[in-house]
Amino acid sequence: MASYDVIIIGAGPGGYVSAIRCAQLGLKTAIVEGRETLGGTCLNVGCIPSKALLHATHMLHEAEHNFTKMGLKGKSPSVDWKQMKSYKDEVIGQNTVGVEFLMKKNKIDWLKGWASIPAAGQVKVGEDTHQAKNIIIASGSVPSSLPGVEVDNDKGIVVDSTGALDLPKVPKKLVVIGAGVIGLELGSVYARLGSEVTVVEYLDAVCPGMDKDVQRGFKRILEKQGLTFIMGAAVQGVDASKTKAKVKYQPKKGGDEVVIDADVVLVATGRKPYADGLGLDALGVKLTERGQIATDAKWATNVPGIHAIGDVIEGPMLAHKAEDEGMAVAEVLAGKHGHVNYGVIPGVVYTTPEVATVGATEDALKAEGRKLNIGKFMFMGNGRAKAVHQGDGFVKIITDKETDRVLGCAIIGPGAGDLIHEICVAMEFGASAEDIALTCHAHPTFSEAVREAALACGDGAIHS
Repeated sequence: MASYDVIIIGAGPGGYVSAIRCAQLGLKTAIVEGRETLGGTCLNVGCIPSKALLHATHMLHEAEHNFTKMGLKGKSPSVDWKQMKSYKDEVIGQNTVGVEFLMKKNKIDWLKGWASIPAAGQVKVGEDTHQAKNIIIASGSVPSSLPGVEVDNDKGIVVDSTGALDLPKVPKKLVVIGAGVIGLELGSVYARLGSEVTVVEYLDAVCPGMDKDVQRGFKRILEKQGLTFIMGAAVQGVDASKTKAKVKYQPKKGGDEVVIDADVVLVATGRKPYADGLGLDALGVKLTERGQIATDAKWATNVPGIHAIGDVIEGPMLAHKAEDEGMAVAEVLAGKHGHVNYGVIPGVVYTTPEVATVGATEDALKAEGRKLNIGKFMFMGNGRAKAVHQGDGFVKIITDKETDRVLGCAIIGPGAGDLIHEICVAMEFGASAEDIALTCHAHPTFSEAVREAALACGDGAIHS
């Protein structure tokens, strides 16, 4: 039995980042993880492997569609799916080994196994019970289930996001249930690999909650890339055989049940908090109506000494949100002031083009009665974007009409996931659109589109 200042349950981005910050602040720290490798869902079966496949298949798309336009002629590359998956696994390995190195560097003990909390101040891992002045639950989330649909990743016919990253072969027909971030990213991967991809969505727009201009424009771009969308469809069930599946859905507006054939069905209907086996009921830890762990402004639960961060608590299920909370709660436990600005947490879809948003949407602000200025600039007016065959999309900046303060932004276009951070910094410092417009931006860069959108909030953009 060992005694620690802090034991963190879960070694995903929230957990391992929190552990490092705790150690940096002089707290004796341990982290509990039952996987063979550190990094949680994100590094092992989520963010990192999916980005590797997105990158590989984007290179394939460039070779097939744009190389000849640039004078690069020759036989188009063939896809070695086994080798592509090996590349993906190598990327995972580099990252997980890196996290393990950081644990050793910061003298953080890895307690290998699955945790339970028999009492406040105690964490049991295997047969050993360890003492902790503070416990941080960072156990993450798992894919949500859908009534009438049984996922079995081992069979490779009806899969969730984990199974979709390791299919034995590229399917001829892929049906994706859910038009959210995960479904659209993995759907675009397989569309580039030659799959016939159909996305079935219950709602009437892709990426629920995003800016409506983004939803409409993004769907059109993905349709041009070959994805087919069936919107307003309530999936009733999936019948799977050894080699095929049939997806049954009912149109929300009424009508007969429709059946779609598929080689593989990807269930991408979101994620749910995961805290199984921790013993929260016996401890009396309060949960929200949605099954999340309830916390206060300092990420503390109602049980003294137990905190929670990341996907198990309220807020967007994003790795960087968990990281921010992990650092903040470490500051709190070290007697400092932990802070997370929940109004400036970006969201990114890593398709091509990328989609990135931050702050409030136009509709949400109008519903509050706010008077707004909207500055919009199309990437077709950006010289760098046109030079690399990525002129689709736009930058949209939303400001307060009276103060010109930036309230939100949405970007569809090349490097959107990086460009959005200019707006994040601006919002963090309470900047106006004029501040961005008066800042010199290098030419030719994608970032000029952000400046042009800022100019459009005033007298007008230059290149449109």
